[in-house]
Amino acid sequence: MTAMPDATAPTLRYCGMSEYTAAPDAAEDDDTEAVRRAAGAAESSRANRHWWDRNADDYQDEHGAFLGDARFVWCPEGLDEAEAQLLGDPAALRGRRVLEIGAGAAQCSRWLADRGAHPVALDLSHRQLQHSLRIDQGLGRTPVPLVQADAAALPFADAVFDLACSAYGAVPFAADTGQIMREVHRVLRPGGRWVFSVTHPVRWAFPDEPGPEGLTAVSSYFDRTPYVEEDEQGRAVYVEHHRTLGDRVRELNAAGFRLVDLVEPEWPAGLTQEWGGWSPLRGRHLPGTAVFVCLRD
Repeated sequence: MTAMPDATAPTLRYCGMSEYTAAPDAAEDDDTEAVRRAAGAAESSRANRHWWDRNADDYQDEHGAFLGDARFVWCPEGLDEAEAQLLGDPAALRGRRVLEIGAGAAQCSRWLADRGAHPVALDLSHRQLQHSLRIDQGLGRTPVPLVQADAAALPFADAVFDLACSAYGAVPFAADTGQIMREVHRVLRPGGRWVFSVTHPVRWAFPDEPGPEGLTAVSSYFDRTPYVEEDEQGRAVYVEHHRTLGDRVRELNAAGFRLVDLVEPEWPAGLTQEWGGWSPLRGRHLPGTAVFVCLRD
């Protein structure tokens, strides 16, 4: 764990883990049904924590090669921080304290550490963070500092980070994203930058399909009803929440952030890999990702 030199630095923990262990055999999930219905903060957090714990191994197996072990990629379009520099000049990252929210296996944090930053990788899922330990052990490097926590209740003192970032982590899965914005604002120092990527809000009007059926709007962009996968007992096992672009701008402003850029990555001509509903076909016609670049005034 990287030492923090002053008394305001956050206290970190490795989630009760000292090494990566193989996942126990898990019973198959009951058949689930996708519905649109209300889902509050507690239900969403509980469902998504269990979902990611159950599916972390498959996720890393399927997407690990694309994500890399120490690469900072913002989205399925492959926007790379090394070129995009949304956090600023990579040379200026040295010595900066950075909080990665919804870090998964901390690939982005590892890229930051390689540039001299002091990252902390936070995720709701214990199993995702175990994959961070697996990668670090395999590379024979100092483990990235890990914290298991809900992004809506960050376990850090005020104004202890210079930067915060999230590549599709936490924000799409939380019922009260305004609370996440307030928490990130609280732990950032004045002038700090908060950059996060999410599914582009316009995609909510279209089926999540990579083929031609994913090009026809079938629901209202303005319907904020959450997407919920339920088990046979009606319990949520996975939840995503929708905000329009206007909703997101207003909640950022209300939290004290200034939006300085909104990046909508285009699908690269040479990228043929599909990722769920992201595909070359849809990418030629519809934005798939929105990256919000914000400053804490």
